[in-house]
Amino acid sequence: MLNVIKKAGLSLAAAGTVALFAFSASAAPVIYNDSIADGTAAFDNAVTGVGGVVQTDTLSNLSNGNTWNRGDYTISSTNGTNRPIDNNYNGNLTGNSIGINPTNNAAGSGLTFTFNTAINAFGLEVGDWATCCFPSALYIAFDGGATRQVAVANNANDNPGFAKDGVFTNFVAGIDTSATFTTVTFYGDGVGEYLVAGSVIRYATLDIGSIPDVPEPFAAGLVLFGLAGMGLYRRRRQAA
Repeated sequence: MLNVIKKAGLSLAAAGTVALFAFSASAAPVIYNDSIADGTAAFDNAVTGVGGVVQTDTLSNLSNGNTWNRGDYTISSTNGTNRPIDNNYNGNLTGNSIGINPTNNAAGSGLTFTFNTAINAFGLEVGDWATCCFPSALYIAFDGGATRQVAVANNANDNPGFAKDGVFTNFVAGIDTSATFTTVTFYGDGVGEYLVAGSVIRYATLDIGSIPDVPEPFAAGLVLFGLAGMGLYRRRRQAA
């Protein structure tokens, strides 16, 4: 019987080791989705709080097309099609924004940002999201990696800008200090929405590990299970 208990304890302890690995390997970036005022404040505070510098670029003088060179980075239509420019989304956005108009190929109808110098914090302003076509979600991917859902709406009030200020604008961002990246892809899947994005682009390069990622629910559960198993194993050894 004692051998059985020891084997069980060893198995749980091994599970703990695997769980801790899964915890680190399955962490998700820190995501922001809020009104423009509150979201940009939270993003800026997070960046400066770890010694980073927020770079901002207010988009202006853009013309309809499929690529826009901004000096430090380039914006491209992900599927290569020409996109319209909205000057300020009815006066509710500070800068120009680029039309997305989600299609059935949602990722292709998005925008890709290619940076000359690698970054790991990125945010932009969005207009006309959650006006229709529910459920409607927004996504960000770094360097073509895992696509992260940064927002989802089942009604208009799920847009934080509309809920707080009565306007269909919001700020979305992601910070992933597990590495640095040179491309960011942004898109929405609410087919039928107008959806524009851009206005003021925010980005930064932070020290690796300076802002802890958020654990995925499954990985976090494994960690708790594994830690419990290691505790049981230690208690059994002491009792023996």
